[in-house]
Formats: sequence, structure tokens, C-alpha cells
Amino acid sequence: YFCRHGERWELQLKGSGKTPYSRNGDGRAVLRSSVREFLCSEAMHHLGIPTSRAASLVVSDDDVWRDQFYNGTIKKERGAIVLRLAKSWFRIGSLEILAHSGELDLLRRLLDFIIQEHFPSIAVNDSNRYLEFFSTVVSETANLISLWMSVGFAHGVCNTDNFSLLSITLDYGPFGFMDSYDPNFVPNTSDDERRYKIGNQASVGLFNLSKLLQALKPLLDPRQKQLASQILEGYGEHYHSRFTELFKTKLGLLGENENDNYLIAFLLKVSLLC
Repeated sequence: YFCRHGERWELQLKGSGKTPYSRNGDGRAVLRSSVREFLCSEAMHHLGIPTSRAASLVVSDDDVWRDQFYNGTIKKERGAIVLRLAKSWFRIGSLEILAHSGELDLLRRLLDFIIQEHFPSIAVNDSNRYLEFFSTVVSETANLISLWMSVGFAHGVCNTDNFSLLSITLDYGPFGFMDSYDPNFVPNTSDDERRYKIGNQASVGLFNLSKLLQALKPLLDPRQKQLASQILEGYGEHYHSRFTELFKTKLGLLGENENDNYLIAFLLKVSLLC
């Protein structure tokens, strides 16, 4: 942990080697991807988009072998380690894995810890705290993906293990920014099915939130489950409202006009044709 101006940040080393969660990987990182993460996370911060930050980058003497383009050509590259900071590194997958393995007591304890540490507006002794937590994550996830779209950012690997419970941008792997508008833009060369193309990010966000709800359901009573499903149904409205707000700001549109949405859609279509 690192404290600054009364705020507590969690430190994490990316590329330092194997951990208990490395699965079959070597836990290393190459210099090129480390530089990209450092630069992009700082750029996203200064664009006003919630994100992890990069504190330092150290080049390693270790050689790292990588198949950069996933075409069977493995090359030796220079290793590096990035010191990353975030208010929390807990992800949807952090809860999903506990629910999947039936560790409900640990799931409840972890959720209470996350709420107490990072959601001060929610009382930890409130019987509806998990419902309020879910509602907040739904709306803030919609806000985050809208912000991504407003700057043409494609994350590249939008699985539940890369989606923050605090709705900040985590894990800069095969990300990319569109040079010109293309809803089919895919920055991940291994994504043959184009699952994580930029035009799918909002839908993938909904899918991940449905997985979060599935993880929370063992802790909810029947009434809370019904309300949580209604909250999830409101995700699309949250996303559309924030998306429209951001693009109206980009276009300098003031007030409310029934033709605003048409104009935004028309200009995006024109950008695609260009």
C-alpha cells in the first residue's frame, strides 16, 4: 500500500515473475508492452478516464520469449517490470471464482471488505448492501465504457478478470486507439472471432455484469435477486445516456433536442464511410 494525500493506493508489479495465480505463464513482461502500458495508462488518466497509473518502469536483464503476433514465430525480447498503482485491483473475476468454487463465506467477507474500503456511501451493516454495490458497479461500468468509446479506446481483452469492481481501466494488454472510426476495430491479433472489437465493448460490459450478478446471487434473497435483475436491465439506458452526453459535449450541442441522437449516429456513419 502507498498513502498520498490521505488516499491509499495499492502497488502491483507487472512482469516480476511467477505468482500463485500465474497459471502456466512465466509471469514476465517484455519491454515493448511495458512501455505501452506505462504511456497509455498515464494518457488515459490525463484524458480524464478512470485508470490504473504507472509509477515506474525498470528494464530487466532477463530474456523473455514471446510469440508477438501469435503466428508461431517465437523471439527473444528484453524483459521489463512496471510498478502500477490503483485504488484497488479487485475485479469481477475475483468474486466470480469464489462463487464458482462455493466459497460463500469467503465471498461474503471479501465483499464486505471491498464495500467498507471503497464504497463509503454504502453502510456495511445494511441488509441491502450487496444490492447497492451491484447498482453502483452497473452504472459506473456503463460510464467507463462510454468514456472509452468517446476517445476511440479499445481494451482488447474485456473478460471478467480484466473488469474492475471500482470501474477503472485495468490491464493494458493488446489495447489500441482507432485512427479512424471503425466499429469493427480489433487491437488484439489473437481475437480471431472479433469478440472484443470496439463496437462490442458495451455488450461485453453487460455480459460481464451478468456474470457479477450470478456471483452475487447466493448472497441475495428472492426480492433482492429480482431487484438486481431490474438494475441490470437498466444498464443499456445508463450507457446510452452517458454515451450521448459525451458525444454532445464533443459536438458542442447544448440543451436537449430530439434530433441529437440522430445527428450523432449520422456523423458516426459518415466517419465510417470516410
